[in-house]
Amino acid sequence: MIKSHKQLTASLLVSAAIVAGLGVSAPGNAAAASSPSNSVMAAAAGQTAVIEASVRLRSTPSTSGEVVKYLQKGDQVQIVAQPNSYWYQVKAADGSVGYTSTDDKYISVNSSSVGTPTAPSAQTGTIKYGVNLRTAPSTSGKVLRLLKKGEQVQLLAQPNSSWYQIQTSDGSIGYISSSDQYTSFANNGGTGTVTPTPTPPAPVPPISTPGASAQIESVISAGMGYLGTPYEFGSSRYDTSTFDCSDFIRQIFMDAVNLKLPADSRQQGDWVKSNSTVVTSTSGLKRGDLMFFMDYKGNSASAYEGIDKSKARISHVAMYLGDGQVLHTYSVASGGVKVDKLSASWTNRFLFGGSVIR
Repeated sequence: MIKSHKQLTASLLVSAAIVAGLGVSAPGNAAAASSPSNSVMAAAAGQTAVIEASVRLRSTPSTSGEVVKYLQKGDQVQIVAQPNSYWYQVKAADGSVGYTSTDDKYISVNSSSVGTPTAPSAQTGTIKYGVNLRTAPSTSGKVLRLLKKGEQVQLLAQPNSSWYQIQTSDGSIGYISSSDQYTSFANNGGTGTVTPTPTPPAPVPPISTPGASAQIESVISAGMGYLGTPYEFGSSRYDTSTFDCSDFIRQIFMDAVNLKLPADSRQQGDWVKSNSTVVTSTSGLKRGDLMFFMDYKGNSASAYEGIDKSKARISHVAMYLGDGQVLHTYSVASGGVKVDKLSASWTNRFLFGGSVIR
């Protein structure tokens, strides 16, 4: 039997009510499912809010974003930003940062501000140096993609002194380091360049986390992306067109995990000694460990006899890949950044090694 128009309409309304009750959006209606009610007003960064009904905290401002966790009724959150009328970016009490619906059936925003620092809202900027766009203002945040030199971005907020929240030209929203080596911001009104808050310079000690191996692979992947980059002794630390050995190692840790190691190999060696467990035999090395070498004196082991390696001067740094392979750069003639076998010559020159990420 063919249903009447009214019966069909009623059936569709009932189906829609059931879908809404289950918290599932029909295909093609993601935006509608997240639409705020008419009473929702734009919230300012720094305001606090209360969760009125269980709602998903997502990694991106979209119903396709990964669910970070569920916020429960009564939870207190802090508004970080409001990228559009459908989503708030919030920080939960446990430090989790993500996006949730602006619909007032889920969240009630307090009118008072808690003073979270924010950046001027009408600023655009240019990426000066390749930098990771992350889902959270932390090196533990998932890397969405690498922003390339020359890309245009918009500054949305500055949740703390070390991070900016930005929006890219393709609409992606995430966090980048606030270090002025990565971005240059200017007011849309033409008032000139804005000097970003510098990133705290001191590196943090290596941290044992379940994601350490993934971070190491990310660093190695960043390094492999520079294969063939020419060698230049004393290369600029703000230009990736050439590298010397320590500049290369420093760059790939900044690219992958936003960790700024010291600028030269001897200081990097001191950093590893201070923050890691040092190994003096190549058999004790793990994938991703840094390796430090002394000056070349010859291919034979006898050329290095009688040398006190604990006092020898570091002249080269490389990354161990496992299976007797190293990733490094050491001369113009060698072809720049490359993967080498750990030959007898390199083994004889080896002083010590250790992990940056554990």
